[in-house]
Amino acid sequence: MSDRGTNNHSEVTDFILVGFRVSSELHILLFLIFLLVYAMILLGNVGMMTIIMTDPRLNTPMYFFLGNLSFIDLFYSSVIAPKAMINFWSESKSISFAGCVTQFCLFTLFIVAEGFLLAAMAYDRFIAICNPLLYSVQMSARLCTQLVAGSYLCGCISSVLQTSMTFTLSFCGSRAIDHFYCDTRPLERISCSDLFISRIISFSLCSIIILPTIIVIIISYLYIVSTVLKIRSSEGRKKAFSTCSSHLGVVSVLYGAVFFMYLTPDRFPELSKVASLCYTLVTPMLNPLIYSLRNKDVKEALRKSLGKKIFLFNSILTVT
Repeated sequence: MSDRGTNNHSEVTDFILVGFRVSSELHILLFLIFLLVYAMILLGNVGMMTIIMTDPRLNTPMYFFLGNLSFIDLFYSSVIAPKAMINFWSESKSISFAGCVTQFCLFTLFIVAEGFLLAAMAYDRFIAICNPLLYSVQMSARLCTQLVAGSYLCGCISSVLQTSMTFTLSFCGSRAIDHFYCDTRPLERISCSDLFISRIISFSLCSIIILPTIIVIIISYLYIVSTVLKIRSSEGRKKAFSTCSSHLGVVSVLYGAVFFMYLTPDRFPELSKVASLCYTLVTPMLNPLIYSLRNKDVKEALRKSLGKKIFLFNSILTVT
């Protein structure tokens, strides 16, 4: 049985990404939507990283985490969007075995890293609001670097385990992956291996990854809410809540989409695709908007940066 599985597995050289089951006329519309969203992701996240790196006023732990969040959003959306857009115009819609492994590996790395990074950001907000006098001491540059490095390390470990477990399955049936990128559940549907052990390990990994991050976020916000409610002035409460609302919005969108996708029964694959869109493309697009529109420091830095560029442009026009 092992030899047959190995032979079947070795015969697979590529897969077919089925994508969205819509008429060919709608492919152009979907391509334009993907293109617009991806352009906004590039503009928003590159812009956010540039502002954070160039404005000395944003040299704080919160913006250090936010810069890394933009980096992660930019890269994991870039793993998915370009290939999905190419497939709207492709007849074969194929992806090589190596390409599928690479896409799966990188996406898992960055999405897991984002989960841990959001937990670190929740802890940062907890310290800032509950222990403001000790904030600069407790959230030292060393600790921030360790938290970010730990997020990437957890992403790498999870990615290696999940990728090796998924792609040692035997794919002896259809090569058609009913999704717009290589993901665990669609790949399991076309596998002829016994999935019991694989699903147990996958569930254990998800529990190890998701539960601790959610627990940290929930406990942090319980303390934050308790502290904010003790503030007597309404202005103080409003200011404290405003520093957390952006992060809470990002967490809600990401985890809401993830839970919706993995709780959707296999008989509704199109619903899973829509949920996947939320955290592969919509969340990376919204994150810079949420943080820039809700944050005075970012808006001021953006206004200052645009003002300099407009002044430089006017100076060039005047000289010419």
